Amino acid sequence: MTSIFRYSSQVGKKSWVLAATEIRKLLHDPTELVTRAIQPILWLGIFGEAMSKVRAIPTGGYTYMQFITPGILTQSVVFIAIFYGLNIIWERDMGLLQKLLVTPTPRLALVLGKMGSAGVRGLAQAVIIFLFALVLGVPLILTVWSVSLVVVIIMLGAGFFTGLSMIIASIVKTRERFMGIGQVITLPLFFASSAIYPISIMPSWLQAVAYLNPLSYMVNGLRALLVTGSLEQLPSDIGILALVTAVISIISAYMYPKVVV
Repeated sequence: MTSIFRYSSQVGKKSWVLAATEIRKLLHDPTELVTRAIQPILWLGIFGEAMSKVRAIPTGGYTYMQFITPGILTQSVVFIAIFYGLNIIWERDMGLLQKLLVTPTPRLALVLGKMGSAGVRGLAQAVIIFLFALVLGVPLILTVWSVSLVVVIIMLGAGFFTGLSMIIASIVKTRERFMGIGQVITLPLFFASSAIYPISIMPSWLQAVAYLNPLSYMVNGLRALLVTGSLEQLPSDIGILALVTAVISIISAYMYPKVVV
């Protein structure tokens, strides 16, 4: 029991140090956040406004802008996290990863540190999207309770997709190939979810995919907190996200040393 506690404490401390290092990089050069905010703003400002006029998508009595805002927030977080594996490939090519792997830092701490920093970047994106949604007059439920749980969901979602990207980076050897695989994964996951339309209007085979898609549970949780206020499914949404994130963090930690091969 003592050894488990000591290992957990070491993982927590090392994870925090690595995440804080990544956060400091972001504070020194926040231009990446600004450039990454352009895409979700275009989705909300152009696609969302245009589809609001069509009124062809059932949104449960809410405006389409309300319906799509959690989906665009999820998209923004996922797009940040899924390309985090590029940092791993870059660090490997520069020789930094080899130096890091010979330290006594647990592999799980290396993974959790990356997940934490991706989550912070996702939270920064969330602030930008919230502000833009307010400018557009999109009514959202923003209370201490809802925002606190939004933070939890964003951190879990960013952690899962960061872990997935690190697994891809452990298999793929070049940045160009990683970019191609990242695009192949993110776009189908985005469209096979409830981000921009409800699952109920999908064909049956796509509904099955959507229910297996962690992105759907992330969207559902954010939508319940920010739009509908219906929290019956929220515990299961967060529970599923926590489970898949824990599983993928263990797999990522196992695969992580192999990126030097």
